[in-house]
Amino acid sequence: MPEILIQYQAEILNAIGETFVMVGVSILAAILIGLPVGTILFLCRKDEMLENKLVFSALNLVVNIIRSFPFLLLVVFLIPFTRFLIGTAIGTAAATIPLSIIAIAHYSRLVEQSLVDVPKGVMEAAISMGASVQEVIFKFLYVEARSGLVLGLTTSIISFISYSTIMGVVGGGGIGDFAIRYGYQQFKTDLMMYMIIIMVIIVQLIQFIGTTVSRKIDKR
Repeated sequence: MPEILIQYQAEILNAIGETFVMVGVSILAAILIGLPVGTILFLCRKDEMLENKLVFSALNLVVNIIRSFPFLLLVVFLIPFTRFLIGTAIGTAAATIPLSIIAIAHYSRLVEQSLVDVPKGVMEAAISMGASVQEVIFKFLYVEARSGLVLGLTTSIISFISYSTIMGVVGGGGIGDFAIRYGYQQFKTDLMMYMIIIMVIIVQLIQFIGTTVSRKIDKR
């Protein structure tokens, strides 16, 4: 192991841990809130099971507004809300708030698109058999779209990792913040490059796992 990595070993491990916390909370938000939001967006579309123009338009507008914000501006814009919610706008915990919000908007759109790709015949068959809305969602839609949902989540996780590098602005820490403070600002280019390599390895590993799982559960 290079000497500089040994020298900063504790700080690097702490930075990796902070990144995992931020991304982990974002993943939970994406699954617990983004998945239902994306499902509602799909079901409330025109000619779908729960067609509702008002609900669809409202949710669609909110998702589009959040996704259109440059992430750094979103972080700054949400500082008062973050401070109100958890009592501080600085630190890893505070960083999870804007990350979770962008995660919900990002993944909900991917969920909607995955469900749109489900053949119409699946919905028609489910409804003709008298399936309830809950049964249509969990026994038909999610089953048919599971490969796309996993790939969408994989893409989202990689985006969350990228977004997490910006969280140094609010003292969120993480690998990106460490690379800038200890590598770039202190002119330790080799340390910065090692951090980039670590990020690349993490992203490649996540992509490999996501693609593998998606391929294995693809029933087509």
